[in-house]
Amino acid sequence: MAKRLIPLLNRVLVEKIVPPSKTHAGILLPEKATKLNSGKVVAVGAGIRGKEGNLIPVSVNEGDTVLLPDYGGTQVKLGDKEYLLYRDEDILGTLHE
Repeated sequence: MAKRLIPLLNRVLVEKIVPPSKTHAGILLPEKATKLNSGKVVAVGAGIRGKEGNLIPVSVNEGDTVLLPDYGGTQVKLGDKEYLLYRDEDILGTLHE
């Protein structure tokens, strides 16, 4: 049975991106050189209500690559994959190429 998690309110479900440990030529990279705490957004919640009752949407979309804080988030395991659940305001930014 496949499960799909749909975050509530201003929560964002992120799959962490594991950086490569060696180059295409086979050179091993040190762990510090490959450390960029990023992930891909898998699902987003609808948003949160403001003081006036209007809906404030989440600032990222599904498929975005985001920069994550070093600590925080809630680990969620669905099937054999592990995800992290963050609040929208905890995400540091989006990454573009």
